[in-house]
Amino acid sequence: MSSFRPVSVSSGNRRISWDLVRGGCVVLVLLYHATYMSVVVHPELGPRRFAFPHQVGASLLLVISAYFAAVTIGRGSLGRYWWGRIARLLPPFLAAVVVIYFALRYLSPPGWFSPRFGDLAGNLLMLWNWKPADFPFLDGSHWTIPLQLMAFTVAALLYRGSWGHGRKFRVVMWTALLVPLAQWPLRVAGPPEWYRVIVDGFGFHRWHLFVAGIAVRLWTTKRVSTAEFALLEVLCVGAHALHGATVTPSGIRVEWGSTIGIAIGIAVISLAAAGPDWNRFVPAFAQRAITWFAGVSYGVFLIHQAIGYLVLHWLSGLGADPLLQTAGMLATGVVLGWALTRLVERPAHRFLMRGYDSWTARRRPGDEPIPVAAGKPR
Repeated sequence: MSSFRPVSVSSGNRRISWDLVRGGCVVLVLLYHATYMSVVVHPELGPRRFAFPHQVGASLLLVISAYFAAVTIGRGSLGRYWWGRIARLLPPFLAAVVVIYFALRYLSPPGWFSPRFGDLAGNLLMLWNWKPADFPFLDGSHWTIPLQLMAFTVAALLYRGSWGHGRKFRVVMWTALLVPLAQWPLRVAGPPEWYRVIVDGFGFHRWHLFVAGIAVRLWTTKRVSTAEFALLEVLCVGAHALHGATVTPSGIRVEWGSTIGIAIGIAVISLAAAGPDWNRFVPAFAQRAITWFAGVSYGVFLIHQAIGYLVLHWLSGLGADPLLQTAGMLATGVVLGWALTRLVERPAHRFLMRGYDSWTARRRPGDEPIPVAAGKPR
């Protein structure tokens, strides 16, 4: 590995490799929910013919998100960077929560969770990680959204000062990786509720995923050595193993499937970031389909799970084969995700960014933060 020389990759041109990686991660999320979690949450649906029981896709999406945050943070003003992330993530999330609420409220069969208005408010405010017993998820996929919003906000704040650059930022990365690892024994030992609220609310046990993505960016731009990069990623995989581990009377039980999946995924992300585009290996017709799916993948991610379980229930009641049920859930998720992208995500993002640009244009020129060249500390 030490002989491999990484190549810095610009995000200016769309690359089929990133579309393939992002779309593949969302497919893993779909398969995990359709073939495994569906039966965990609703055993009455009956066994599936095929099960993918590893929570890998959503975690890898956080790695990818962190990588691209590191790629783009130095382009333009920090205010526009931060607002662009909010404008991209928040409107489709809020719309998905409302749609899912009404679907579950009025279409859930007897015995299934039927949310009340308080559940809608709690989900719109993203309160689940803080008090999960009081604020149940309307859709379990949404756990990533507040973590991304917090990460983008912290990234912008760090980048404004010296702690977002150079050696100081490497100290921040190592701290974000090692501190959650150090507190893991306390986390699994039944800590007091106030401690759990802080640790889970701020997602301590997921920070390694952001470190993994940022480390890929620093490596491809030669700001960390290959040896340090490899050590960071090995520790990130180890942190993920502990995150998914359970303590039993016979010892610590690690969910190796997810751990190995994360390790493979980080390696694939590193190859996508450091190497040439994969377009030479993908036929043109497949590239169009992959690019289209990647373009609607966030909408699919947001809206497929809870409504998809309703689809499984209806198809099961019609006597459909489990494979057909799974196909129905996946197809419904893609169609609804496409609609969410077309009707909410893209127009809301354009509207909010035009509003931001108009607002900053009316300010005095000296009020707008000075753009900082990527990778150059102040």
